[in-house]
Amino acid sequence: MSVPNPFEQLAVSDLRRRSSLKWSLFEPDVLPLWVAEMDAPLAEPVVRVLTDAAVRGDVGYPYGPAYAEAFADFAARRWGFDGVEVTRTALVPDVMNGVREAIRLVTGPGDAVVVSPPVYPPFFAFVAHAERRVVEAPLGADGRLDLDALEIAFDAATRAPGTRGSSTGGRRRAAYVLCNPHNPTGVAHTRSELEAVAALAERYGVRVVADEIHGPLVLSGATFVPFLSVEGAESAFVVTSASKAWNLAGAKAGLLIAGPGAVADLARLPEVVAHGASQLGVVAHTAALRDGGPWLDAAIGGLEGTRSLLADLLATRLPQVRWRRSEATYLAWLDVSALDLGGEHPEGPAAEILERGRVALNSGVPFGTGGAGHVRLNYATSAGVLTEAVERVAALVD
Repeated sequence: MSVPNPFEQLAVSDLRRRSSLKWSLFEPDVLPLWVAEMDAPLAEPVVRVLTDAAVRGDVGYPYGPAYAEAFADFAARRWGFDGVEVTRTALVPDVMNGVREAIRLVTGPGDAVVVSPPVYPPFFAFVAHAERRVVEAPLGADGRLDLDALEIAFDAATRAPGTRGSSTGGRRRAAYVLCNPHNPTGVAHTRSELEAVAALAERYGVRVVADEIHGPLVLSGATFVPFLSVEGAESAFVVTSASKAWNLAGAKAGLLIAGPGAVADLARLPEVVAHGASQLGVVAHTAALRDGGPWLDAAIGGLEGTRSLLADLLATRLPQVRWRRSEATYLAWLDVSALDLGGEHPEGPAAEILERGRVALNSGVPFGTGGAGHVRLNYATSAGVLTEAVERVAALVD
């Protein structure tokens, strides 16, 4: 079944009728290319099951394994990964709540959680909310995982107070929240990179919690590698959902998946955690995973088009901006420091781009170390909106 490019189906006037965050927060003259919402209609199978559920009044409490079964089938079809066992999954309200619950299962209050900035800002907030402390292992200059920095962070995170520690004993519990693929850089980690992460985690006794919400959104030229498919990842947790790939952020439902070595930890998950998921979210995500493949393929094709368009626009209109073309997600991590925008504003260039250019982008500052001078741009939009946004920014420096 052929599906047309989802990003060329809605006019700006249609998008401004939405009441969700992306198109509602700012004044009507602002073009919003920030928060992770797609400028696209929903996949038809998702619309159908949501409509049917509403007609039947099927909006009670979610129940049953259908969501986990649909994800297991999707992983086998899409990635050739048949290691998702439904009995090793749990329903969670969404990915970040699932990450927090996994952290609570494998660490205690005051323990360290390693993150690799610049990274999705809620990682910092959810770690703090779980009463854990952040240890940073910044990405390398190439925007990829820095394994040396990661080993230093694992050593610091697990070192017992008052000791120098060793890789063989005297260690305290710690976790590593891995963003796979990485938000905001759009890097799709390779199998060798992930195997190295698993080996380091095993050496230092660090438990990996992988956020794989963008896994279905890997573009041409790259491959998604599920963390649980790599050697040495048996004790890890993965948290995922269909929300980013099918634009279902407000239809809350996520899956927490335990590796075979984490089953005993998963058994300690409080039953009440599943209560935060929405029945409509569960049926929507299940339908997306089971029947939304053609729509996803069309969306990826559209994103590859806007990714290429963005590269061309930057090269011709903003050659000062530095960008490593994203391999996954629909996010571009742009180094705009050479534009000399933002002055001393704490949010950096994004503040002036919004105030004067009327384009909303995410400031790089909340993404942590390495974020200053950067903005994150969401290119899950039409060619017209993307072109107009870049032209507005270029006008600020022409």
